[in-house]
Amino acid sequence: MKIVYKSPTYGVCVITPVMDAGLTLVEIAAKDVPTGMPYLIVEDTFIPTDYTFRMAWDIEENLLTDGVGA
Repeated sequence: MKIVYKSPTYGVCVITPVMDAGLTLVEIAAKDVPTGMPYLIVEDTFIPTDYTFRMAWDIEENLLTDGVGA
């Protein structure tokens, strides 16, 4: 699983959580996503494997519905 959010500076940001840290995925997202930024938790297959155009990735903000960074 990955956590995705949209940064006004860097575009689409992807967090790969370490699940043996003793926190749930939602707790990791709340901790690591910047304050007030909405995020989406996705399967690994959601993320493109070709990073050639990484800076051109985009995501509709209305899809970021799993929570907000604390």
